[in-house]
Amino acid sequence: MDKTIKQRILLGVCGGIAAYKSAELVRLLRKQDYEVRVVMTHSAMQFITPLTFQALSGNPVATELLDADEENAMGHINLARWADKLIIAPATANSIAKFSHGLADDLLSTIFLAANGPVYIAPAMNQAMWGHSITQENILRLKKHGCHLIGPESGDQACGETGLGRMTEAHDIVKLLSRANAPLKNIKLLISAGPTREPLDPVRYISNRSSGKMGYALAEAANNLGASVTLVSGPVGLSCPSGVTRIQVETAEQMYQAVISKVAESSIYIGAAAVADYSPSNLSEEKIKKQAEESIITLQKTKDILAEVAGMANRPNFVVGFAAETDNLEQYAKDKLARKNLDMIAANWVGKEQGGFDSNDNALQVYWENGFKTLAMTDKKHLAKQLMNLIIERMDEKDTA
Repeated sequence: MDKTIKQRILLGVCGGIAAYKSAELVRLLRKQDYEVRVVMTHSAMQFITPLTFQALSGNPVATELLDADEENAMGHINLARWADKLIIAPATANSIAKFSHGLADDLLSTIFLAANGPVYIAPAMNQAMWGHSITQENILRLKKHGCHLIGPESGDQACGETGLGRMTEAHDIVKLLSRANAPLKNIKLLISAGPTREPLDPVRYISNRSSGKMGYALAEAANNLGASVTLVSGPVGLSCPSGVTRIQVETAEQMYQAVISKVAESSIYIGAAAVADYSPSNLSEEKIKKQAEESIITLQKTKDILAEVAGMANRPNFVVGFAAETDNLEQYAKDKLARKNLDMIAANWVGKEQGGFDSNDNALQVYWENGFKTLAMTDKKHLAKQLMNLIIERMDEKDTA
């Protein structure tokens, strides 16, 4: 995947109150590194100005079918050929009717007919207009001709009514577009995240300072890249990312059982959890009372989930481990990479002023056989995207080796 080539999005904006959402859509598309150009109908300009879209997209806004200033007076052809994707948001009932019957009486409708890439339509209209049989027939006709429908959603409408017809929110449209091209589409990915708790008695347990933020960020990033993600999570105070299946566990043994039950169907396993290395040998059924000045707790080793997964005969195609170290980070990470037969290991410092456990930021030293890459300190969501892209690159190289 050549990350130097930006995808080109041509956004068509029709005349409806939902046009204000299109401004946010342009902003989010630019944030995702798409190159965006905007085409507006004359009705759309009654709701929002071309200057707004020009400022947000960084490109001139096209509004006229017959533009004397256009180099060859073929703006509709030039824009249609420029775009990798055409998105029409909002798409009004009037525009949908024109598109479905092949009418071409303005710039956007002619671009629609000339487009040779994927076309996405996000309807926005009154719930009665959406439910009308003619509109539904038009939608069916567009689907038959290969258009992709986004929404509409149900909810309160500007007219005061409630029902289907609201334009899908901008962030959901961007997420759908990202998944449509997703490099991990049809890939099942398993992630373990967060700490485990090893009980001493009904009140106390042994645990660690892991917040689960890195694992949850990886689950969200993988889902956004098209993967079907299962997240095995220890006890954390985080919401499950949208679209991710979460299995909640508490102890190392429960995490082991959950991972083993899902790993055979997974192509990628990322062991981001801070699993306890030891658990108490004896669990007291009653609260242990404070008595002697000293107390000895006997511990026993827990199962090494990461090593067992990497050593399975039917192991996932790509296994990634994590290493949190207070010293000799490179030495310990490389040793773990080789000893546990991993495809990649992501190592980070703990006990430092920045990053690590219970922080929103982190930095990683990522190692694989005969290679490494430094991912500089940044917020964990951005770091997760960088690490997932690196995993994809290494998987591609592994598959072609």
